[in-house]
Amino acid sequence: MTGKRCAYLTMENTEGWSIDAELGFPPMEALGWQVESVPWRSADGNWGRFDAVYIGTPWDYPEDPEAFLRVLGDIDASSALLVNNLELVHWSLAKTYLRDLEERGAAIVPSIWRERMCTEMLDAAFDEHGTDRIIVKPVVSTNATHTFLLTRERVRQQEDELRRTFGNRPFVVQPFIESIQTEGEFSLFYFSRELSHATLKVPKQGDFRVQEEHGAEVLSVQAESALIETGDRVMGLVEPIPVYARADFVRGPDGRFLVMELELIEPSMYLRMDSEAPRRFAEAFDQYVTDELNRSQS
Repeated sequence: MTGKRCAYLTMENTEGWSIDAELGFPPMEALGWQVESVPWRSADGNWGRFDAVYIGTPWDYPEDPEAFLRVLGDIDASSALLVNNLELVHWSLAKTYLRDLEERGAAIVPSIWRERMCTEMLDAAFDEHGTDRIIVKPVVSTNATHTFLLTRERVRQQEDELRRTFGNRPFVVQPFIESIQTEGEFSLFYFSRELSHATLKVPKQGDFRVQEEHGAEVLSVQAESALIETGDRVMGLVEPIPVYARADFVRGPDGRFLVMELELIEPSMYLRMDSEAPRRFAEAFDQYVTDELNRSQS
């Protein structure tokens, strides 16, 4: 293919967000791609002018996930190839995909799933998880939005806010994993199931959130063998094969690595953390699109 065109799906306002996806553009251009940033909310709908659409940084989609899915559906119905594909998007949009991974054999952070809030249920969750601190977060969210770290006392103090936030909104309750504050959260980055690089995200002092937007530090690391083995095993449970993926892990109390999240829609890939990561991304993207278009024409 020559003269290939790619839409990079993003937000209308990216101010305040840590984004380095543009590092992948030069190696894509070297492979014959023209990349154009397109805000998903204000797109003209003429997706057929692109060969592929990469779901880059549309990180405001939890504000209106139904509208976001409609846009992706329009892309999928056009001649453009959506990357990652719509099946993976639908599966991983809500964090309930973790239940599927657990059923397939993955070790996840223990999770209780609920459709609406009652504080009595939260009281029971402390006992069920055997912990003094719990995390409560929506099943559809990004960047730790509406994520609460709670003790029994704080449940009482924040009861009204919790009811407003989760009164009619599905959510998940997990034990707070202490290693998040003492060690951090590990991320493994995969392109077409091949491990590219790894990072460690360390929250700022006194916080538990591991996003840069909340003051966390992101470090490039060499993943230990046990983490790589766990990550490879988890990625092997995902079908179809994602072109790009970020798998987040924390070290559990028994030393095992537990899946915190699997990001398949619009993960920050931290391409700046490895000099070869932009090239690996571009090559995986290009190979996938080439193979898919050749398959559709055969």
